[in-house]
Amino acid sequence: MQTGKRANEKKKSRSFDAKSFLNSAGVARAIVDFRGKEILFAQGEPSSHTFYIQQGQVKISVVSALGKEAVVGMLGPGDFIGEGGLAGQSLRMATATAVSPVTALRIDNKEMLRALRTESAFSDCFIAYMLERNIRIEEDLVDQLFNSSEKRLARTLLLLAHYGKQDEPQKVLAKISQETLAEMVGTTRSRVNFFMNKFKKLGFIKYNGGLHINTSLLSVVLHE
Repeated sequence: MQTGKRANEKKKSRSFDAKSFLNSAGVARAIVDFRGKEILFAQGEPSSHTFYIQQGQVKISVVSALGKEAVVGMLGPGDFIGEGGLAGQSLRMATATAVSPVTALRIDNKEMLRALRTESAFSDCFIAYMLERNIRIEEDLVDQLFNSSEKRLARTLLLLAHYGKQDEPQKVLAKISQETLAEMVGTTRSRVNFFMNKFKKLGFIKYNGGLHINTSLLSVVLHE
């Protein structure tokens, strides 16, 4: 019985429409549009707002003290970004850049905290989202430590296509450069180019008005 209750609670939190709630008149927020390559927020800036992506893709990158940049994530519709300020992070730890035109809700952190305290359904939804994101980060670390660059690239493409999420896979990706893919995978552009050509020959991907991802690409990830 207890297991069934937890399952029902999880189902309820997932069925909550965060987008509709955040669009409601009761939540102080601003709808902001960004052009491709425009910065939503930069590393080192005050963490005063949280963003909820409605459309488009956003690249999350970090620059080291020596000036080396690393892409640590690619987020899209339904994702929260810049939420570190909710946990007391005073300055941004990363830069968020629009890869394609982006529409996002910009919500003041005080308003987000108020909504999380007073709206239990929204709070459950947000906690579930953050837990899933934490699992994803752990999986990314394991992937980086133990898998080949070919497997890491295949997994990255599948994640960008939303493979495994409740919604239908995106299948056609917004334009993303091989340089960005190389930064995400942790390899060189020439290696990415080699594997992309290999995937194309095997029918795992194709270029036709965008990058089409075939779910058969999963075989590369599962192959021992």
